[in-house]
Amino acid sequence: TGLVDVTKPEARQWFWNIYKSLARMGVDGVWGDLGEPEMHPSWLIHAGGTANEVHNIYGHDWAKLVYEGYQKDFPEKRPFILMRAGYSGSQRYGMIPWSGDVNRTWGGLQSQPAIALQMGMQGLGYSHSDIGGFAGSNLDDELYIRWLQYGVFQPIFRPHAQEQVPSEPVFRSYKARQLARKAIELRYRLLPYNYTLAFENHRNGIPLMRPLFFEEPQNKMLLDDAALYLWGNDFLVAPVLYENAERAIVYFPAKSAWFDFYTGKRFEPCTTANIPLTIESIPVFVRSGSIIPMAKPMQSTEEYNGNQLELHYFYDEKNPVGKGYLFNDDGVTPDTYEKGEYELLSFKASQKGTSVFVTLEAETGSNYRTNSKQIELVMHTIYERPRKVKAGAKKLRFQYDTENKTLTIPFKWDTATAKKILIKL
Repeated sequence: TGLVDVTKPEARQWFWNIYKSLARMGVDGVWGDLGEPEMHPSWLIHAGGTANEVHNIYGHDWAKLVYEGYQKDFPEKRPFILMRAGYSGSQRYGMIPWSGDVNRTWGGLQSQPAIALQMGMQGLGYSHSDIGGFAGSNLDDELYIRWLQYGVFQPIFRPHAQEQVPSEPVFRSYKARQLARKAIELRYRLLPYNYTLAFENHRNGIPLMRPLFFEEPQNKMLLDDAALYLWGNDFLVAPVLYENAERAIVYFPAKSAWFDFYTGKRFEPCTTANIPLTIESIPVFVRSGSIIPMAKPMQSTEEYNGNQLELHYFYDEKNPVGKGYLFNDDGVTPDTYEKGEYELLSFKASQKGTSVFVTLEAETGSNYRTNSKQIELVMHTIYERPRKVKAGAKKLRFQYDTENKTLTIPFKWDTATAKKILIKL
């Protein structure tokens, strides 16, 4: 093997020409592995200095090479740059780092949330792990499933492993395959919400995974706690990191109440609960009042349609104010917000007496063509069938699920004008 001198202009151009050729064949991303570099003898001399002088910046310069190449030769396309090494400031190249060749063990899993949270606070908001673990021949379905379930709420969902134990669910037991399907489908369904987190990261650098002290900066007890974290603003996640764990201690932050994402059970702010665990899912909670944009299940992101959305409103009768928003663009063009090639959909909820109002509004970039949306508004924790649902003077049909206490209202929305839905309880 050889090592490309990314500090030498001629070598950089030679290297980029290879990437450019691959991109023209239809390759959509670049994987820069071993960019530490893994083998970097001290006697090696680069154009930019000795091996020791270049070593820690090598991965950063490698990402820069790819990023600048795309800007020059493919300015209409966003680069996907997966790198195992970088440096301070590598986020400016859109770098997607991961935690390296982590052991396929419970110990390997236990360190992952803390690593991703720390990296996110340093600017690298897409830091993640090889889901299921990378190294070792440990065939442990419980570990595999718990890693997948955690992976739903980490920035990149990417199983990867050495050849001894394949990373794909198809090689696992029937039960593990079914649980893997649930996790994968949820990840796809959260695509609108997650894409909006990526927009927030692009605009202001805030990470996708956020430590709890983002919620309570004065609470010193939360400064070194990675057992719980926020996924965006609206999800509270408690990954299961220990074998055969039966319960999880969950602290609910102070600013709002929280609902169990799966059961709808309500938890007061500033309280702690001992949550029983099942293998079906990890504990996940949603901030009360949140309006979460979600999609229908799909087989690929190519099937995603931003004009067909579910809006899940976690209604709280003690505090019925709600909000959420969604960023949408073509998914391909760089800097769409800056170019005005986007739409920003906002959702707000309020209540007056027994009337709940949900208002949808759209901010459309100057160079974006609006489209009508097919919306399903799903209100959770509605304990009685509403008397009526209206949009203006028009009555809307709805379905009420008495078992799950959910109200589903399908309607069409022309985003050129605001839409207000009235739910009479």
